[in-house]
Amino acid sequence: MNNTGIAPTPGSRASDREPRPVSAVITTCGRPELLRKAVRSILDQDYPGDIEVVVVFDRIAVDALRDVAVPPGRSLKAIANTRTPGLAGGRNTGIAAAGGDVIGFCDDDDHWHRQKISRQLETWGAEPAAVAVASGIRIRTGGTDIVRLPPDRVAFGDFLRSRITALHPSTMLYRRADLLGRIGPVDEQLPAGYGEDYDLLLRATRFGDVVSTPEPLVGILWDRPSFFAGRWANISGGLSYLLRKFPEFESCPKGLARIAGQVAFAEAALGNHSAARAWARSALSRDRGQMRAYAAWAVSLGLVDAAWIVRQVQKTGRGL
Repeated sequence: MNNTGIAPTPGSRASDREPRPVSAVITTCGRPELLRKAVRSILDQDYPGDIEVVVVFDRIAVDALRDVAVPPGRSLKAIANTRTPGLAGGRNTGIAAAGGDVIGFCDDDDHWHRQKISRQLETWGAEPAAVAVASGIRIRTGGTDIVRLPPDRVAFGDFLRSRITALHPSTMLYRRADLLGRIGPVDEQLPAGYGEDYDLLLRATRFGDVVSTPEPLVGILWDRPSFFAGRWANISGGLSYLLRKFPEFESCPKGLARIAGQVAFAEAALGNHSAARAWARSALSRDRGQMRAYAAWAVSLGLVDAAWIVRQVQKTGRGL
């Protein structure tokens, strides 16, 4: 076990390694109180190496965050999004401005537990060939906390079959060199940026597995409106884009059926009943047990409200 608190490259020696600088990128378009909680949770990490927080303000004025105390060994940078408006462009602006060897993302309404970086880099040190490292999450929804732990290891084929939503973007750590090189940056062509985290995981795992620390090291707040809640056109457009981008889904019927079911539900919520039923048929032709397709069919027939179904699913700590 390497417990030096670093993310080594394959073939490096433990004696050559020091705690590597880590940069956390937060993209925000509001929610100043939650943003400050997120920033402080990162600045307060127990990690012995340097930590930089880069806050990217997207389509709003830059807040210098001067009221946030910055401890020794930590730095805080507030900048404007200079790329495509939205989450993808904001994250890429942050990656370009970051100075750390390791990059982590945090949504502006989430927060990191104090041991997050240290624990995850211990995991990565034991698995140097891994392309990224994640952790479990603690979701606050419906006034209660739900802990979700991802698998210890996830490969490309696993992500074709399932998004594995316990692998939350606010837990992920990547090597900055990978995001500027072989993996590439966040895809700014995704409609409204929906599914950008999934797209990044699919591209990353073409080069190696994602490993996870089996602890809930990030707090996820669902007791608030989501920026994507109800934006069904963006959801349909983003998922359809991913199906075109990754032809490998054709070799994974259950994975293709899952996304087709999600698109069917989004189209049903939009009132596009004919399109919803076509997508639902496509999903069920590949997986007769695809429940999203049945839900879409029910919504398209006016038997149930789409928003009600989403609320019931979220109470379980899962998304649709």
